[in-house]
Amino acid sequence: MSEVSTIDLDIAKSVFQVHGVDVAGAVVVRKRISRAKVLEYFGELPPCMVGIEACPSAHHWGRELQALGHTVKLIPPSYVKAYLKRSKNDANDAAAICEAVTRPSLRFVPIKTKEQQTALMLHRTRQLLVRQRTMLSNALRGHLAELGIVSAKGRNGTEELLRIVADSADSRLSTAVRGSLDVLAQQYGTIGTEIASIDKGIMALHRGCEASRRLSEIPGIGPIGATASVAEIGDWKTFSSGRSLAAWIGLVPKQHSPAARTGSGQSIFAVAARRRRNGRHLLRTQARNAEASLARPINGASANQGGGRHARQQDRADGLGHHGPRREIQGAETSGSRLTFESGMGFPSDWMHASLAHANRNFHHP
Repeated sequence: MSEVSTIDLDIAKSVFQVHGVDVAGAVVVRKRISRAKVLEYFGELPPCMVGIEACPSAHHWGRELQALGHTVKLIPPSYVKAYLKRSKNDANDAAAICEAVTRPSLRFVPIKTKEQQTALMLHRTRQLLVRQRTMLSNALRGHLAELGIVSAKGRNGTEELLRIVADSADSRLSTAVRGSLDVLAQQYGTIGTEIASIDKGIMALHRGCEASRRLSEIPGIGPIGATASVAEIGDWKTFSSGRSLAAWIGLVPKQHSPAARTGSGQSIFAVAARRRRNGRHLLRTQARNAEASLARPINGASANQGGGRHARQQDRADGLGHHGPRREIQGAETSGSRLTFESGMGFPSDWMHASLAHANRNFHHP
C-alpha cells in the first residue's frame, strides 16, 4: 500500500472519520476511528499533512497532532462546501476536506493556543452574563411598567427600580409582586458580581500580555477590546495591512451596487461580518468612546463639555475603560474645541480603519 501524504480528519463527538491519499491523489485509507484511539493512530503514521475543518475543538486536535510531528491545516467550513461531491455525511465531508486542503490558493485558519482560547472563554462567558443581565433588567422594567412605575434609561434607571423593589415601605408593590421581583433583583445582583469577577481575570490577562498593553495605547481601546483582539486575531502578521484585518473582522463599506447583493438583499460581506459579531461590536463601541473623548478640547476642557471620564470608559459603567491621557491619532490636528483630520476622517468607520492600521504597523515592526 502506498504511503499516506495527505490525510483528512472529520472530527465529531465520539467517532472520527479519516480519509487519506498518496502523492498521486489515490485513496489509501478510509476508515472510522473512536475518539480514544485518534492520537494512537496518528502517532503510528509518518509525518504528513493533516486537514481539519475549522471549529472551536479543531484547535485542540491541531495542537495535539502538531506535537506528533504532523503539519496541520484548519480549513473554514465555507471553503470545504465547494468540494463536497455527494450528499453530506462524515465520509464525504472527509473526502471534501482532503481535496480542499491541497489547493495552493486556499487560506487557512491559524491554530489558536491554549492561552488564546482561555481569553476567548472569558470574553464569551462575560458576554453571556451581560446578555442575561440585560434580560433581567428588561423583565424588571416591564413588570414595574405594568404597575405604572418607570425609570430613566440605562444602568442608573435600573438601580432606581431595584431600590423600589427593596423598599418594603413602598405601598405601590403588593407582597406577592415584591416577592416575585425580589427574585429577579437578586439574580441581577449576583450576575453583576460574577461579571466583576470575570473583569478581574481580563485585567490580569491584560497586564501580563505585552501585545494587549500595546493595543490599549490606541485611543478608545481598553483592556476588554485589547485582550479580545489579541485572543481572536493571534498572529497579526497574517494580515498584509490594516484594511485586510478590518475586512476579516467585517468592518467594510456597505455595498449598494446590484452585483454586490445576494438574492436575500444582503451585502456580500454580511456572512463574514456575522461570524465576528463580538469583535466588530467591541470596535464600534471603542470608536464611539474615542469620538466622545476626541471631541473635547485637549487643554482646558471643563467638566460640562462632555466626553469626560465616563465617556472614555469602555463598556461604560463596567469600569474597564482607558483612563490615561487622550492620545491623538496620527494625522490629526486640533481645530477649536473639536479634532479634525487631514484626510477627512470621520467616525466611527474611518477611526477603526486607522486604529487597525496603526496596530498592524506596530506588530509588523516591533
